Formats: sequence, C-alpha cells, structure tokens
Amino acid sequence: MSARPGTGPGEPVRPHPDALLAMAAREGRGRLKVFLGAAPGVGKTYEMLIEARRRALGGADVVVGLVETHGRAETAAQLAGLEVLPRARLDYRGQVLEEFDLDGALARRPAILVLDELPHSNAPGSRHPKRWQDVEELRAAGIEVWTAMNVQHLESLSEAVARITGVRVTETVPDHVLAGADAVELIDIPPAELLERMRQGKVYRPDQAARALKGFFREGNLAALREMALRRMADRVDADVTDYMRANAITGPWPAGDRVMVLVGGDPSAEAVVRHARRIADALRAPLVALHVEQPGRTGGDPGPALRLAETLGAETETVVDTDLPRAILAAARARNATHLVIGRGRPRLWRRLTGRTLPAVLVRRASDFALHLVPAPAAVGRPKAVPERGQLPAWVGWASVPAFVLAATAVGLALDERVTEGSLGMVYLAATVAAAVAFGAAHGLAAAVLSFLLWNFLFIKPRYTLTIDGPQEVLGAIVFALVALLLAGTAGRLGRTARAAQARVFGLRRLVEFSRRLGAPMDRAALLALIAEEAERVAGCPCCILMPLSGEELPGLGLPRERRPDDTDLIIRATAPITAEPDDPSMAAARWAYIKGRATGWGTDTLPAVPWQFQPLPTAQGVAGLVGLRFADRAEPLDTERQHALNALLDQAAIALERAELMEERARGAVRAEADALRTTLLTSLGHDLRTPLTSIRGSLETLRTMGDALPPEARADLILAAEEETARLARFASNILDMVRLESGQVPLRREALDLPSALEAAIERAEQATGRRVERRIDARLPTPSLDPVLFDQILANLLDNALKFSGPTGHVAALVRREGANVAISVEDDGPGIPREDLARIFDPFYRASRTDRIAAGSGLGLAIARGLAQAMGGQITAESPIREGRGTRVTIRFPS
Repeated sequence: MSARPGTGPGEPVRPHPDALLAMAAREGRGRLKVFLGAAPGVGKTYEMLIEARRRALGGADVVVGLVETHGRAETAAQLAGLEVLPRARLDYRGQVLEEFDLDGALARRPAILVLDELPHSNAPGSRHPKRWQDVEELRAAGIEVWTAMNVQHLESLSEAVARITGVRVTETVPDHVLAGADAVELIDIPPAELLERMRQGKVYRPDQAARALKGFFREGNLAALREMALRRMADRVDADVTDYMRANAITGPWPAGDRVMVLVGGDPSAEAVVRHARRIADALRAPLVALHVEQPGRTGGDPGPALRLAETLGAETETVVDTDLPRAILAAARARNATHLVIGRGRPRLWRRLTGRTLPAVLVRRASDFALHLVPAPAAVGRPKAVPERGQLPAWVGWASVPAFVLAATAVGLALDERVTEGSLGMVYLAATVAAAVAFGAAHGLAAAVLSFLLWNFLFIKPRYTLTIDGPQEVLGAIVFALVALLLAGTAGRLGRTARAAQARVFGLRRLVEFSRRLGAPMDRAALLALIAEEAERVAGCPCCILMPLSGEELPGLGLPRERRPDDTDLIIRATAPITAEPDDPSMAAARWAYIKGRATGWGTDTLPAVPWQFQPLPTAQGVAGLVGLRFADRAEPLDTERQHALNALLDQAAIALERAELMEERARGAVRAEADALRTTLLTSLGHDLRTPLTSIRGSLETLRTMGDALPPEARADLILAAEEETARLARFASNILDMVRLESGQVPLRREALDLPSALEAAIERAEQATGRRVERRIDARLPTPSLDPVLFDQILANLLDNALKFSGPTGHVAALVRREGANVAISVEDDGPGIPREDLARIFDPFYRASRTDRIAAGSGLGLAIARGLAQAMGGQITAESPIREGRGTRVTIRFPS
C-alpha cells in the first residue's frame, strides 16, 4: 500500500512519479558535467583539464575531443598526457575549417570525453549547427561528456546580459541543456582578481585585454554576471535537493532554501493575496508557487484571474483536486519543499470560528514545519457570492421545495396513520430529509430535518398535537431521529454535490472527446474554423468569432494598390457563431494588439477591458495562428470554473488542429513545388536532348548550303532545304507544346464554350492530318450525335495531338481510325492505331509529361508532351481521357476522350 508523499500523518509514502520518470530517462544515456563560469578567464577549461588529468591518472579512459586554449600557456600545459582526438577538416568557400570530429568520437567511445565551448556554432557542413547538439548525440550513445560555458550564453539570460553589458550574445544554449546536466560545477573568482589576471595578460593578449577592460570587462558588469551565475547555481542546487527528496520519498520540508507557496482561491481577495506573496518571495529571493485546490461539490468564484496574475508575476501554478483542503495544501507544500505558506485570512462563518475549524486555525495546528503568512482581506472585499452552476435552478426554488418535501411526507404519514408505528412514520420523514439534501444541498436538508421533526412530533408522537414528548422511549426516539436526520442531511448533501460535479466533468470530458474526434476528421480549413467557432460558442454561451491573418495568396485578389495593401497584422473574420457575431472597430483594434503580443485582450483582462469582446490567441510552434473572440459582455455572469477549463481545453485543441492543418497545407504545397521542380528538371533535360537533334540538322543543312553553294546539284539543295524546313516545323511544334504545357501547369487556359458539331470538327482535324502526312485516316461516326458544349480551339488541338500520336506510332503504312459514338450520358471520341502497342505497366504513365513508351528507329522522335497536353485540355473542359492497349491480336492502341453530352 502506498500513497502520495505527505498526504497525512501516519500514512505511507512513496517516491514521486516524476522523479522516478526522470531517473528512468537517464538510464542508458551518458552523463553530462558542465563547468560553469561568470565570464571568460575564470578558469573553467583549466579546472576541467586538471580534473580530467586526475581521472586519467586514476585509470579512467579520458579523451579530449576539443579544447580551446586561446593562447594561454597554463591551459595548454594541462593537455600533456591526455589523448586528443584529431579535428575534422571541412571545406567551406575555398577555406579549410577545423571542427570537432563527432564521428571520430563516436567510433572511439571513450568513458569520458572533454569537449570545450558548449555554446559554439559549428562550421557549415557539420552534422549539427550547434555543439550542444553534438553533446546530445554523444550522450545518447552512452558517452559521458565534460564541457564548459559562461552564464551569459544561457538563452533565457541573453536579453538581461545585453542590457547590463551592452553586448548581445549571439551563441546561446537552451536552458533545458543546463537543467538536464547531471552535474554543474561553478568556477568562481572575485571580479577584482579576474581584472588583475586580465591586466597581466593571462586571459587575452595585451592589445585585446586593453579593449576588453574598456568594454565588457568592467567591474560592474563582472559583478552582475557573477550574481547571475551564483543565482543559477543556487537554483540548480535547490532543484537537486527537491529531486532527491521526491526520489527518496522524503516528505520535508528541508529548510535548505526558502520557497514560497500561495493558496489561490476564487474569492475577490485572491489577487491581493498573490501580490502579497510575490512581495514576500522577492524579499526572500525565493521562487513562488501558486496552488489552487479544487474541492469536488463545492462552488465558488473563478480562480482563473488570480492564477493568470500569478503566472504574469513569474510564479509556477499548480491545481490539485481534493476534498480535504488542509491536507491538500500540506501535501503539495511538502512535495514542493516549500518553507512559507501564504493564505488569505478570509471571512469564515461564525460557526467555524467558534469551533476552531477555520483554515488558518487548522494550518496553525498541523503545519508546524512551515512559516504561515495570513493576508488580511481588503476592506472593500466582502464574502464572495456563490456562482450558480450551469443549469442550476434559482435558490428560491430549493427553499420553496423543502416544505413541499416535508408536506408530501406528512401526507404519506397521515395515510399510514394507525397502520404502522410512530417510529416507522419517522422513517418517512427521513426519506424527505435525504431527498431535499440530495436535490438542493446540505443546508436544505438540515431545514427539512428540523421541519420534519416538528411535524412528526406534533402530529404523530403522543401526546398528539403538542410539541411535548411523553415518556423516555419517545425522548430517545426523537433524539435518535434528530441525529440521524442531521447526519443524513450533511452526508447526502455532500454526495449530491460531488455527484453533480462528477457528472459535469464527465459531460465536459465527453464534449471534449467528441470535439477532438471531429477535429481529427478530414476537412478543409473553412470547415475546421466553423467547427471551432460553433463549439466555442456552445461552451462559453456567448457569440464567438475566429480571426485569422490575411495570407499572401489573398492579397492579389483584393485589388488594392501597393501602398494601401494590408500588412501581416491585419486580421479578417474567418468564421462566426452565430452568423451576426462581428466585432466593431474598437474591438478589432484590441484583436490586433492581442495578435501582435500573443496575449488575451479585451473584456475581463488587464488590457482594454472596456471592449465587449475578449480575444484569446491560438499559439502554435510557428507563432500565433489566429484569435478566438468571445463577446463576454453579453453574459450576465462570468464563466464558472468547469466551463473555463473546458474552454481552455477547447482552445488548446483548436490550436493543435490549426497547426496540423497548416502543416498539411504546407506539405501539399511542398508536393506541388516538388512536382513543379521535377517537371522543370524534365523540361530542361528534354530541351537539352530534343532540341539538339533538329538544331544540329538545321545547322548542318545551312552550313552545307553556305560552303558548297551552287556546286550542289539542284536535287541535293532541295533535299537540304526540305530537311531544314521539316526540322524547323518540328522545332516549332516542340516549342508550341512546351508553351501549352506551361499554360496548363499554371492554370492559364481560357475556355470559350459553345455548342460544337462533332462530325464537322473531327472531319476538319482529319483533313489537316491527312494533308500533312499524305496518309488515310478511317472515319466511323455514329448518327444523331449530341452537341456538347466545348471550346472549339482546344478540342481541335486535342484531336490534332491524338491523330499525330497515332500516325507516328502506327508506322508509315499503318492503319489509323477515328471514332465518335454516344455512351449513355457521354459522348466518346476514340483514335486507334495498329502500331506495336503499349506495355500494360506503362498505360498509367503515358499521359505524364515527357514520357514516351517506346523509341525506335521506325518511330519518329517526339517531345512526349502530346498526350499530356491532350489530358490537360480535356480535364479543363470537364472530360476524361483513357488509353487501352493492345486492342486486337496483341497490337494497337486506342485513346478515348469522354465529354458530358
């Protein structure tokens, strides 16, 4: 049997699950030791090498991956006797750069690897852009790494360092790297001693030292950096102590360092208590934790504003669920190793003060290990009004129902009078008491118990119709009835509240699961935004709108001049629920501020609270995806805790869904770009290959005519001129096909539809093909054909490409036929030949650009664009194109286009 640490006196404890998970995560990974300094020159590398030599002399396998001595002879001397890995050489823009050899270190696999300059940026061409990423890969391989860094390179301190020193650090290390180190050793010397070392030339060369002393290395700067390093080290030690206590199930608190925990409730004084706790934490230079204990079945104010204020003030927030408030507070305080508890004095009820059951009194008795701070409530703050739950009836309904329950029990008692005993009639009144407590609460149950006892005594206990009790048996029965009624009223009331709260949570969880399921269904962005707006309006109970930034693709469609075009902060309404929910101009100004700052703005916030709308950002890894606007001013009361939690969960799910949709759209755009790149590459390849042959033939004919001139016979000159003309025509067709393909790919094919006479259009295309080739094309045209609505020019180009393809692949004496027939609601145009046919595995690819199924000496060369252009033009007019092969005796190909009639 085990329980959470510090759940109560005498209860068993167990290690904290987070601590066990952290220990399990370290299994199989190499350790990381960081030598941390306040500034360059404090001796980090020197101390690291001394420790490495000491471990090597003790028999450990220590290897130096890379160490920067910066010309310091004392540091270089410590490398003697240590194995040093050769550096990798990288070629970059004609220069050879030397870097740490990550692959060499992984192949060597030493027990300890010394790798200096953790914030270093690797040279272009390295596997990782940052050295700390090299360290992560080494640790994942099970290699222990020792490294060094200065505190100003921490990412979270870069802005503070820039303000103090005037120098912005460009190479930073994420804070989680230092937080995940197994050991951190602080190398510290006083600023005066570091400055003396600078003057002696032990840190930089004399000329560099002189410049550094006038800039970065001023005594004030060094003192501030030293304080940062000491504070970060103190935080690290405090975290180590807390992790040790959690891992070893030590309940604490250990007074190794101060830590302040403030209890946040839903009363109006909660924000004042948070501010007071912040002042205490600042005075103690201690971290602050804000704790909210949610008690099932108990209603109260919304702790959301106070918790958000605590986060704004830099506190860590935590919410726990427990029915025993003092027990939950002490358990959380011991788990967090808190030393100071800050609570509001509040205005407890009289009976609690008389019985000593106020929260401060209980904590004074039980929290002997903590310093307790009581914050008085502001004079203007009274007792918080109970916020009715969603769907809860008005209070007067409950109090009016109490007499109804009791009168119903009385009616049953009168009907059973003289048939059952007086004690049995008392059970009827107990049922009315329990019903009132379960339906409306403990207070209503207590009222029902008192009224039931009075009526039971007056009507049924002898002497009847008086409030006196005759005999010890009746007295004992009345006392037992009163005690049982009071006990049942309190217990049933708590159970009723707990059941209602659990039901509300289950309902909210079901809604969230259903919403998540609907978000996972395939839908476009417009449908997704409409779904988010609809669900947010349903949960919040007020009008909702979704605002998104204007995308770059939408700007051309606005038709605005460049100087009037909107910038990246302009927002447009993408979805509303209901349809009339649109913010006014002042509200849109608040929305733009919320989008730029990434913070909630408007009604109920600290920024522009007079605006009737509240805008909450939807943060993603790429930034703020958009805003959810809620018109809270239309509500008569604020959201209760459960609905606020449901709304927050909904917004989190919405942000994830929008990010997923953006990633899918980016993936689709990437696929289109990749296809366009592949087409461009194929186009260039085809240009290089297919243009070379006709250009060479034309050039050869012209050179022969120029050099030999009249010496050639007339027949030879005619052949050369004819060859040049044929190749020029071929080149013109190829260029035309290329242009047509580019137009199709870019969607720039204009359509001019009209009723088309298919037999006439087919006859005209066939006559041109016969004149160009001197060959006969068979015609088979059904009678009574429909007249589809098509573009005559595009249709003629389709027929020309199909006929050219059939005539080319059927050979000089092959047979080509054109067929037009009606197929149900469609009209089909087929062109078939008796050529060698197309392999079945190639049928699906013959409509791809630049694909040619076969190339032999018997078949004229082509660009491979004819069928691709035919498919594009047919699809642009709403048609479909297919190919069949073989069609008879293992030979022949039939290409068919179908258009709606």
